[in-house]
Amino acid sequence: MKTIGLLGGMSWESTALYYKQINEEIKKRLGSLHSAKVVIYSVDFDEIEKLQHSGDWDKTAEILSEASKNIQNANADFLLICTNTMHKVAPIIQEKIDIPIVHIADATAKVLQNDGISKVGLLGTAFTMEEDFYKNRITDNFGIDVITPNKEDIKIIHKIIYEELCLGVINDNSRKEYLRIIEDLNSKGAQGIILGCTEICMLIKDEHTNTKLYDTTTIHANEAVNKALEL
Repeated sequence: MKTIGLLGGMSWESTALYYKQINEEIKKRLGSLHSAKVVIYSVDFDEIEKLQHSGDWDKTAEILSEASKNIQNANADFLLICTNTMHKVAPIIQEKIDIPIVHIADATAKVLQNDGISKVGLLGTAFTMEEDFYKNRITDNFGIDVITPNKEDIKIIHKIIYEELCLGVINDNSRKEYLRIIEDLNSKGAQGIILGCTEICMLIKDEHTNTKLYDTTTIHANEAVNKALEL
């Protein structure tokens, strides 16, 4: 079994989900008392969040690259960045380390492709929904059309992520807003919805909607297990 490196803390709420889901999947596949070999480096999200919203992505890349070097030095075989948004600086991080990064958008797109999805809606932070680093990777490399909510709904989604979900707050009214937005994306032809922020799965689950949901946290965690077991 290979050792999984987790670059977490963005937020720690979703990093805890990664650790739990990875170990549950290892137990499911191997049985007995098996658990995953994992190295976790968790950063201070308050520092990262302030840099995100001030637009200082170079500094975030510097902080995360140093953290990734520590994960590599702890003998991880590969790295997961446990957040969709910070894949914006994944190419810079990859230049600084020798172990491969398992990209969350690639893992998600492979599942979409296997399900025959040609058009998908994307929920996430404003950075993920508005910028091209995530959407274009899926479209250019996998031929899947990615659509996003309107500007006002993007603001709503973003606000709920940072002011509620990253703090572990689950609000029924926020769930209703997300479900409304999902229905709107459905009406525009989305065959499924990417939960493109690793905290959204805390709020929106399969039982809340008939729409096919693609939870990036679970998909990314499962891909880590595949790679750890060389499947």
